[in-house]
Amino acid sequence: MRVRSESAFSEGKSQVAESARRGRICLILLLAIVVSMLAAQAYGQGRPAAVQLNLQQAVQMALKQNPSVQIAVLTLAESHKESNIALSQLLPEADFNVSDRAIRENIQAAIGVTFPGIPKAAGPFQVFQTGATFSAPIFDLSLWRQWQASQKNISGADAAQLSVREQIVLLVVSQYLTSLRASAEIGAAQAEVDLAQALFDQASDMEKHGAATGVDVLRANVELQNEKQQLIIAQTNQKIAVYGLAKLLNINPEEEISLSDQMTFFQTPDISVDESLADAYRSRPEMKQLLAQQQALKYQKAADSDSRLPALTFDGNYEQQGISTSTVIPTYVYEAGISLPLFTGGRIHAQLARDELELQKINESLEDEKNEIALEVQTAAAQLESARNQVQVANLGDELAKEEVQQSGDRFRAGVADNIEVVTAQNALARADDNRIAALYQYNQSRADLAHAIGRIELLYNK
Repeated sequence: MRVRSESAFSEGKSQVAESARRGRICLILLLAIVVSMLAAQAYGQGRPAAVQLNLQQAVQMALKQNPSVQIAVLTLAESHKESNIALSQLLPEADFNVSDRAIRENIQAAIGVTFPGIPKAAGPFQVFQTGATFSAPIFDLSLWRQWQASQKNISGADAAQLSVREQIVLLVVSQYLTSLRASAEIGAAQAEVDLAQALFDQASDMEKHGAATGVDVLRANVELQNEKQQLIIAQTNQKIAVYGLAKLLNINPEEEISLSDQMTFFQTPDISVDESLADAYRSRPEMKQLLAQQQALKYQKAADSDSRLPALTFDGNYEQQGISTSTVIPTYVYEAGISLPLFTGGRIHAQLARDELELQKINESLEDEKNEIALEVQTAAAQLESARNQVQVANLGDELAKEEVQQSGDRFRAGVADNIEVVTAQNALARADDNRIAALYQYNQSRADLAHAIGRIELLYNK
């Protein structure tokens, strides 16, 4: 009886220990589940929402947030301030001052000799003074020309800002189109994978029924793996293209971007190269910037030349002065003066020579820019016409390739031919899809290039 009781006690003790161990395990698992749920919730809340953009929205965001655009805006604001500084040289200036001085002068040191009966020093005595001093240029043609030059510098900075905006719009449009092309390539690659998978399954089924050989199955499997590899490459290219777009938009790299537009064909009117060139010469901000710089240099050259002329100024002061605040009386000085340069050490001549060299450089830049614009317009117009024809040919080629895949598959299922024809048709279809996507991309890119060459890309994509 005693042995049985001890045995029962030991068994009960082990059961209690086992229950406690199971309870600890359940508690640990419950804590792990709670921690996982909280972590998942925190991760979901921490991830930024996807940014869905069409092309117009992407352009507008870039024009607001891109650092290059912001720097151009600041440069334009800086040129306005420089013009205000130049204008201030033509306006009166006045200062107000208050002083209370204690003065003691050495008379002998001031006159250089001693006189009997004259003390060595005067003072100390107090001088209290308050009032305004002023200065105003009455006639200074050089300052006037400098202000005119600063106004033209504002026009140049404004044209430079437009040039930056046009360039950023072109980059955003190109990157957006590249991302769309990459997305289209993913869709095409996925379709090729699905087709290759279906043909591989078909070959495997036919082998089981003795209607195909192992080589047919192997060949179909090789084609399937090749298409899967192309899909991986397309997916990687799409990610890289979207990363580049995010950089241009200056948004958080961790934010996901979703493109809402599709690669489509826009019928454009026939392009007249001569009219486009004339429009480009008028509209391109690079031309406006160079012309503004040319005018600014002409005014600066006139300012340097006019610095030889006399300058008339009016100066003076009106103050309250006395030996204390209770003894002040009004005092004033009014004067008009003329200054005329007699000898400047060749400075004016050197400045004029420098201005002339700068004007020659601007003239050469204008000629070079005109040639560059002509080349861009002619090239973009030729590429757009070529791309329009390529889209039509690529669409027809894609339809023919799909029909070829259908017919070769029917022949293989009928046992008339092996699947070499099927694989060949698959490759032809893949090339046709690539050609169609490339043609659509080239057409849309050429359209953007021509708009940029004319100087109207922002007007086209930000309206």
